[in-house]
Parts: sequence; C-alpha cells; structure tokens
Amino acid sequence: MEKRYFGTDGIRGRVGTHPINVEFILKLGWAAGRVLGQGSGAAHGCASVAGGRTPGATKVLIGKDTRISGYMFESALQAGLSAAGVDVCLTGPMPTPAIAYLTRTLHAQAGIVISASHNPYYDNGIKFFSAQGTKLPDDIEHAIEAEIEQPMQTVNSSLLGKAERVEDAAGRYIEFCKSTIPAVMEFKGMKIVVDCAHGATYHVAPDVFDEMGADVIRIGVQPNGLNINTECGATHPATLQKAVLEHKADLGIALDGDGDRLIMVDHTGEIVDGDELLYIIACSRQESGNPPSVVVGTLMSNLGLEQALKKIGIDLKRAAVGDRYVLEMLQQGGWVLGGESSGHIICLDRTSTGDGIVAALQVLAAMNTSGRTLHELKKGMTKYPQRMINVKLARSFDLAKSKDVQDAVQDAQVQLNGKGRVLLRPSGTEPLVRVMVEGADAHQVDALVKHLADVVTHALN
Repeated sequence: MEKRYFGTDGIRGRVGTHPINVEFILKLGWAAGRVLGQGSGAAHGCASVAGGRTPGATKVLIGKDTRISGYMFESALQAGLSAAGVDVCLTGPMPTPAIAYLTRTLHAQAGIVISASHNPYYDNGIKFFSAQGTKLPDDIEHAIEAEIEQPMQTVNSSLLGKAERVEDAAGRYIEFCKSTIPAVMEFKGMKIVVDCAHGATYHVAPDVFDEMGADVIRIGVQPNGLNINTECGATHPATLQKAVLEHKADLGIALDGDGDRLIMVDHTGEIVDGDELLYIIACSRQESGNPPSVVVGTLMSNLGLEQALKKIGIDLKRAAVGDRYVLEMLQQGGWVLGGESSGHIICLDRTSTGDGIVAALQVLAAMNTSGRTLHELKKGMTKYPQRMINVKLARSFDLAKSKDVQDAVQDAQVQLNGKGRVLLRPSGTEPLVRVMVEGADAHQVDALVKHLADVVTHALN
C-alpha cells in the first residue's frame, strides 16, 4: 500500500508547507505516540495509551540538526507525544546516526530526528528509528499514517508524557564512535581537516578525531540556523578541497548536515566518493582476514566499483537508490557492508545505520594498518566517467509512458555498446528526475547525458 506522507527517508519538505508545518508535526507526534505507546503497552503488559497506561512505559528520543526550524518542530513533536502519554528525551543538535545509537542504548521505544539531511535550511523533515536503531518497518509507518487521520485526543492529565534533556548525549556518542576501531589505534602526526557543514556534527566530529590524536582543522562548525549545507560539507566538497591544500593536510573529511553522509579528500585535493570509500573499507576488511562476500551498492554505484571488487573476489549487489534499501538488502542477505556513491556508508558490523563519522574512522584505520595514504588506497579502483543531470519536475510524470524518452534511452544504450549504463529515476526526496549516463568514454558520456536531459525536459513540457 502506498504511503501518503513517508518517503524513502522519512517525511521531508519545505518549512511552512504541508506536511512540514506546525499543525501537522504536532499531529504526527501524537499519532506516533499512539502507535508506539500501544506497542509498548503490549510489551509491558499494560493498557494502550488510549485507555490508560503505566507512566514511563513508553519513551521516545528526539534529536535535531542545526536548522532554525528545528526549535519549532521539536516543541511540536514534544507536545504531540506528551498528549499521547509518551515520555520524551531531548538531545538537542545531534547527528542522525547518534540518535540511532542512543535510542538503542537508552532503551527508548523509538528515536526521532528533525532534519532534512543535505537539503538547504528552508527544508526540514522527520525521520524515525525503531528501538533497535533501524528505520521503522513499513507496517509501523502505515499505522502512524492511519492514526494521523483520526481526531486528536489528549490522555488524562495524570498520564501525560514528561520531558527531560539528555545532558551527556554528545559524550556518549563520541565514545561509541571511537569504540568502532581498535582501542590501541591512534592518529598522532596526522593532520585532518573536518568540515561539519554547519550541521549536527559541529560539536561532535572534530572532537572524535582530536581525541584520537590527530591535528584537527575545524571548518563548518559555526551554525547559525541558516547556513547548514551552504557551500560546505559533503554536498559542496570544493570548500574542503581548498582547505586541505591550504593547510597541507593529510586528508579531509566532509559530513552533511545530519552526519550520515561522508565524502573525503586526499592530500592531493582529489575527492574520494562513497564508491571509493566502500572499496577501501572492503579491502581493509579482506586484509584483516574478515572479507565480506558481498558489498551492497545501488543502481547509481559506479561500474568501476563493481569491477574492482570482482578482482578481489567480492560481489556487488545493487539495491534501489536510498540508504533504506541498501540497509534492507544487507539485512535480508546477512551482509554487513554497503553504501551509496553519495557517501552513505553502512557498516553493520559496527553500527545499525549509515554513519559518516564511523565510516571515516574505518578508512583512517585502513590507512593506519596499511601504512598507505588515502590517495594510494583508492588507486585499486578506477571509476568509469559518470555524469548526472537533475531535471526539475513541475508535475508528476511517468517516464515509462513517454515514447520519445524511451527511444532516446534505447539509442544511448546502443551507442554505449555494452560498455556503460543509462539510468533515469525520480528522486525520492526532491521534485527531480535524475538522468545518469556512465561509460568508458567521457566525451560520449557528456554528450549522451545532455541529450537525454533535453529529451526528458521536452517531454515534461
């Protein structure tokens, strides 16, 4: 059954526009509290929140990134959850993967993150985590959506939820991140630039690497509510490239606004993207005697990654685009390593979700163990030229029903002659069609992607 509000990464949109407005977020908090409270009531042997419950039986953790609307939506969610009889733990600005971790360790029934990830400040969104620190199952999201349609009713005053602040949230998460690599490992003598995108990792990520002994240059650590992801972070790595070269650093680490995405820069100023990072981590696992049999990528993962992994005896499986689908395939197959070209890296042998800081630590550990630079480690993989153009959508559009678009795709595939790929897909988070072409010849790839984008644009109009 199709969901009305939940997308591939929670609920997201423009602040002030339904559903990202105060009225809806209040109702969402209440609806989530009703559903989660009923589940908790069953688990604890007490009645659901509709008919009374044991105070404190249900606890939900709320974190947020640094965008200004987070204050407003944090209050709305808290009010809705309290009205449903659910207790709330507030962390303030914390990375999305930190909320996944803290939800588990604080034994909450769910975690909620107020964030639009890599989007600009004027967008926001709501993400949920289960008690196990994973994305909510579809049936729970469906149940929440169904509850939203019901009239809002407040529990008796004696059963209203309470709220408290988790004062040591940052410290708990920093220690967890450090625990994902060997305790004896340190990064003394290494100069690292860390770009936090003026986002949720600003008070966490630099301290992790500093405490590991590195000389840390901090950028993107002055959030003002409006500058999150603005010309910085994982979506704008040029800022990091410049800083790495200026400081003559060994490498740079760029995170996005909520800290679940990682892009790195080597000492020469070259970008190391999610595909290359996956390859480096996979090789490191293999060299340590614990090789993954399968790495899960997506439809967007570079052919070069697939070929490089094949050379070392590792298969690449492709999931639909979105870290949610990578995670689902990992869990179904019993595998531990996967990710996206955009920098969502999931190490299930370390944590339960994509985590930019944890992924960066795995790469630094690979450098430390091998004695090689980041530039040297990525050389085992040669990327195919891959180009993507985003075509904005003003209305819903079925690409499969456009003869012009399908004819253009078939023609491009003939020209690539089996040495490349064509992919057209709607974005799961923005009103866009992503047009991607990949092949051995960069000039041919450029020409084909521009032509296909023009055909899609013409078909839309």
